[in-house]
Amino acid sequence: MVKSMQALYLEERTNKHIIEDGFGFAIYSFNEHGVYIEDIFVLEDYRKSGHAAKLADKIALIAKVKGITKMFGSVCPSAKGSTTSLKVLLAYGMKLKSATQDFIVMEKDV
Repeated sequence: MVKSMQALYLEERTNKHIIEDGFGFAIYSFNEHGVYIEDIFVLEDYRKSGHAAKLADKIALIAKVKGITKMFGSVCPSAKGSTTSLKVLLAYGMKLKSATQDFIVMEKDV
């Protein structure tokens, strides 16, 4: 699938990478600790179908090819939908790495 102009723009202007398909997208980046999934969005009709996990699996595969062994995700508890986001991270097998009053970091081996 051809990337959207917004995805091309973000990749050109930032260190972020984007996977898109007809059902959703994921934004991720690499840092000294591993691969960080910044955001995953799935169209409402395809939520609870495992599509977010499929996007995360694609990112994990890219990370493995680069020799990266850790994947991270985060949740801001005050954000709209944060409970659902945390449930998705837990269902994907992520474990708590750290937490502050309004920021939770989860991690998983890839």
